[in-house]
Amino acid sequence: MDSLLDLMICRIPGLKANERVELIKKFDSEDDFSTLTINNIESLIGRVLKETRWKMPAIREMAEKDADRAKKLGIRIVSWREEGYPPLLREIYDPPALLFYRGVLPDPVKPMVAVVGTRKPSSQGAKRAFDIGRELGKAGIPVVSGLALGIDSMAHRGSIEAHSPTVAVLGSSPDMVYPVSNRFLARRILETGGAIISEYPPGTGPRKWNFPERNRIISGLARGTIIVEAPEKSGALITASFARDQDRDLWVDETLISSARSAGTANLVKKDEALKFYSVKDILAEWHIEGASSATEQSGKKETEQDEGAGLASSMAQYLDIKL
Repeated sequence: MDSLLDLMICRIPGLKANERVELIKKFDSEDDFSTLTINNIESLIGRVLKETRWKMPAIREMAEKDADRAKKLGIRIVSWREEGYPPLLREIYDPPALLFYRGVLPDPVKPMVAVVGTRKPSSQGAKRAFDIGRELGKAGIPVVSGLALGIDSMAHRGSIEAHSPTVAVLGSSPDMVYPVSNRFLARRILETGGAIISEYPPGTGPRKWNFPERNRIISGLARGTIIVEAPEKSGALITASFARDQDRDLWVDETLISSARSAGTANLVKKDEALKFYSVKDILAEWHIEGASSATEQSGKKETEQDEGAGLASSMAQYLDIKL
């Protein structure tokens, strides 16, 4: 990989994600790319750029600073062109040209599940997200989410409780964890073999338009997406839309479908855009994962909760004692 070349492509302002990938396909040398003008770039992508107040030497300087900062901060970079790039993510219409990450990228052979929902869940929804993350982790399936407060955080924590790697996709760079209150959780994700991933170069803070964009990465990394609890205007529904567009499995939690904070998820079912699931075992059975048994026959019955001991009880108390 010509890392400087790919960093330069990512620093060209105004390009769409799929346009950056097309440029990566066309060039394999930073020297060749450095000779291009704005007009050359516009000719290659087939449209006029709105932002033209830049020069290629300045783009190169920014890319060099990105590479230097990433190295100093221990942030790794993987390009769309490299073998280590997550294969499912490569398949979507607008994959990020580069991923900046800390930790260990997920095993490309293992299926992953995205678990997302509202930042302000009910206590039942928060516990359910924790349980889903834990059960997926026990089954050896990494959880992908967005490290946001509420459902995202609880799903990550459940996965960590199962000693399973979990993947957090940020709307900021990996060195600018947001929200700040989740920095300890981000550290635990890395300590348990997971990853903090972003398409944004070091030094990029959280911006409101970054979060809808990152949702396509959350669903794109996963074979399926679970919406645990989401009201009608929840950002989690953007992730659901991406999952459908990417032809990925989409489920909503049957146990929370009548929750006051699940109007958005209920609408997904009404429109036949998502399937209901009762237990993680239903998903494992549908994917024909060895050792899984369907829990459909148990639908409508209260799932038996096993006593996980004082350790889990204290962990849940700690995890639920957060501002949702």
